[in-house]
Amino acid sequence: MVTLKGEHIYLRALEPEDLDFIHAIENNQDIWEVSNTITPYSKFLIKQYLEQAHKDIFEVKQLRLVICTQNDIAIGMIDLFDFDFKNRRAGVGILIKDKDMRQRGYGQEALQLLIAYCKSHLDMHQLFCNISEENDMSLKLFKNQGFDIIGLKKDWNYVNGSYKNEYLLQILLN
Repeated sequence: MVTLKGEHIYLRALEPEDLDFIHAIENNQDIWEVSNTITPYSKFLIKQYLEQAHKDIFEVKQLRLVICTQNDIAIGMIDLFDFDFKNRRAGVGILIKDKDMRQRGYGQEALQLLIAYCKSHLDMHQLFCNISEENDMSLKLFKNQGFDIIGLKKDWNYVNGSYKNEYLLQILLN
């Protein structure tokens, strides 16, 4: 896996040492809404996932990368999911784990690195993402990187007793 380096962060492949970091993210109920999760994950299941993380994106249709600061601190993850090689598209998800690390440009830099990687190494034609209508920070992040809102999915997600709308955003890469 190519290490993708930016000015302030870099993206790297998952490692077995990421077990506790991923466990903390996957079991943080505050972010279950963005990950569409409703149940906790055991360390056993995450360990099994990490053992399979070396598999090729063309086989598993997903690529999860860890976002690290230049001093090697893991601060988040960025994913390609629903990878469709035939149609050269994939979904993108991003999360900076701790609130105090957000709005520092790390997410923007990670998304820029991933988009460049998708163009240069995966020959992708388009990327898409799904963002809650209420998630102003994520909407701003993706729109600033060239993603356009192409639709609104009404009452798409059931969260804490009510339905929420979700935007579909897309960027054409070539």
